[in-house]
Order: sequence, then C-alpha cells, then structure tokens
Amino acid sequence: MFDAIAGRYDLLNRLLSAGFDRRWRSRAIRALALTGRERVLDLCSGTAELAIAALEAQPPARQVVGVDFAHAMLRIGQQKISARRLIDRVALVRGDATSVPLQNGAVDAVTIGFGIRNVENTDAACDEMCRVLSPGGRLAILEFAIPTMPGVRTLYLWYFNRVLPLIGRLISRHQAAYGYLPASVGAFPSPEEFVTILGRHGFVDVSAIRLTCGIVYLYVGRRG
Repeated sequence: MFDAIAGRYDLLNRLLSAGFDRRWRSRAIRALALTGRERVLDLCSGTAELAIAALEAQPPARQVVGVDFAHAMLRIGQQKISARRLIDRVALVRGDATSVPLQNGAVDAVTIGFGIRNVENTDAACDEMCRVLSPGGRLAILEFAIPTMPGVRTLYLWYFNRVLPLIGRLISRHQAAYGYLPASVGAFPSPEEFVTILGRHGFVDVSAIRLTCGIVYLYVGRRG
C-alpha cells in the first residue's frame, strides 16, 4: 500500500494537513535539542521528510540513518536527499522497525514521524528504539490522535472520516490507503496509554505534547 502511494505521498501530506505537517516536524526536531554532533535514527522514515528536517535544522544532526520497509518510499526519499546534496550525511535502509539493523547504543536520538501506529508490534519497536539509543539519548515521536475538545472533535471526525479519504483516493488513485489512515489512528493507544507504553520499555521523562488542538501529539523522552 505504501509503495503504491509513494509518488503522491508528500503532496497529500501537505494538502491534507494544510501545510501543518512541516511545523509538526520542525517542532519534533527542536525537541531533540541537537548540538551538531548527534547521529539520529529516523525510524519509519518514509520519504525521509523528518530525516531531512534533522539535517537542515540549526544546528543540524551530524548524520541520519533512515529505516523503512517500503522500497518505493525510500526511493523518493533518496531522490530528495540527492537533490539537496545531503547524500554524504544520510543512509536510507530498507528494514523492519522491530528488528533495527544497528548495534546497541549506536545513535544519540530516535525520531518517528507518523509511523509508529503502522508497526504491527509496538512493544517490539519500543524495545528496539531503546536498544539502539545511547544512555540518555533522546526520543521524539509524532503521531495523529483523535481530539477530545468538544466541537473540534466533531469537526475533525467528519473531516477525517469523510473528506480526507475521498481526497486521498482521488489524488493517490488508491482505494484503500486513505481509508486505512482513520482506522489506524482510531486503533492506536491514547496519548496517556502510549506514554505508559514508552515508560514500560526503558524511557524516562516521557511526556505527550498536544499540537494543533490535539490532532497530533509529540511524544518526547530519553533512554534511562
């Protein structure tokens, strides 16, 4: 499914989020408090948008490893990295979030942009993130959520369940992909539950930061 929509994935992200996706990614990278020396793992990297944001931050990450299971998404990401002349600072690898091809403590930070809900075994992915992080290493995860604010929740659910899948189908030309999105968000743990999950898997000082009326949450923490 992700390979099938790769060519229009970035366009749809901009359109369906009204451009807020860039702000969300920028906020996640700021949460890492980069110094210019870090090696970052961008898990569920997709078309490498968050990896590129880490490399173009001020100060930037020293190096980024992007891991994703969708070959076509990574191919688009590689094209963007080449166009920006970042190829010597990024390695994109096809791999599984529950079996990350890195050694213990190999990175200083881990990011995920709207991908953790797509991992079948969330617990295994959390274990892997903790394993590859160096002690004290930072975590920043962006994920969609269902807003709880009255009025906002009603409007959002109408847009998310009716409008978004229709636009997604028309532009991506894929019947299932943008019906999957609302279903996957609805099935993902609540912000409070996900904070608890991260704490259970070795992360400390974990918090869930509400963005854009609770449409998106930024989960931050560090390896204990």
